[in-house]
Amino acid sequence: MRIGINGLGRIGRAILRVNQIKNFFDVVVVNDINPDIHNIAYTLNYDTLYGRLSPAFFVEGSSLKNDNGKEIAIECKKDILEVDWASYDVDYIIDSSGVLENVKHAAEIVNKNSAKRVFVTHSPKDVDFTMVLGSNEEKFEPNKHKVISTSICDATALGPVLTAVNKHFEITSGYITTLHPWLNYQNLMDGPSSSWSVPGEIYHHYALGRSVDGNMIPKPTSAIEATCKVVEGINESIIGSFSYRTPTAIVGSADITLNLGKTTTKKKIINIFQEIEEQQKISLIYNNIDPLVSLDFLGSEYSAIVDHRWTDVINSSVLKLVLWYDNEWGYSSRVVDQVKHVGKIDFL
Repeated sequence: MRIGINGLGRIGRAILRVNQIKNFFDVVVVNDINPDIHNIAYTLNYDTLYGRLSPAFFVEGSSLKNDNGKEIAIECKKDILEVDWASYDVDYIIDSSGVLENVKHAAEIVNKNSAKRVFVTHSPKDVDFTMVLGSNEEKFEPNKHKVISTSICDATALGPVLTAVNKHFEITSGYITTLHPWLNYQNLMDGPSSSWSVPGEIYHHYALGRSVDGNMIPKPTSAIEATCKVVEGINESIIGSFSYRTPTAIVGSADITLNLGKTTTKKKIINIFQEIEEQQKISLIYNNIDPLVSLDFLGSEYSAIVDHRWTDVINSSVLKLVLWYDNEWGYSSRVVDQVKHVGKIDFL
């Protein structure tokens, strides 16, 4: 499969790095608003969290190349429509820009036959289908779903877990608190918080403009809204959510309390998640019992690590779970797996 990536920020670069390891598809072109191609190569090759890329990319003309013979054309356009995707003969485009206007243009790109499908790495409304592996991939309709949301990191982690719990024990209500690392639109020093998805807009949630250094910032979260799109049988009227933006660079967590319609025990819960881990075909769920902290999960490709040190059942029907997830690497690994999953349907 020939892939174009629109937007080479944290997620776009992680997707490229993950695919360089797995080699599921061929990234032939990248478009990014950064006009400095040498800086694009630099940000790919050196990463504070994930280390040096090997083999590294170097610049040759208007392309990136590496010693394995890989070549990626670079475009530096502000609008996804300004790129002549058809000239690169791409099958799919992964829009990891996070810009909502590009989502609106995605259908136009497909209608022009510039690409068969567009995958969007967040959870907007203007898409044909939102997919989370382990939750609802079987509902994908190839002839109908051309613009596909790969959802968000929180829903990618929560989806398979809540799907399993709801299937076995019927969630009647609950509450989820996520602890999410800082993002690049936040500030080192206090000020207004500028939107990344709608450039030029200032977030109405003023606390997001406060310094990421040393602050835990309480905020609303779209985690449950996104998760309810993919987990059958739950909705926002029965599960509440809240978030802290933490003064950490990577690895998210979720503190989950669920009221169940069927009684259970801690042992049954753990056994179910162990069965899932043993039977799964991709890295959805990992069960942890070791005394680990957040950075121990850096670089984990799993959608969710269920930390059974904290798994508990109260009065046979109140379930407590704690999840960890690398909000960049784990999420990007699932984006790559989604493209592979859809590609198998389209091309095999």
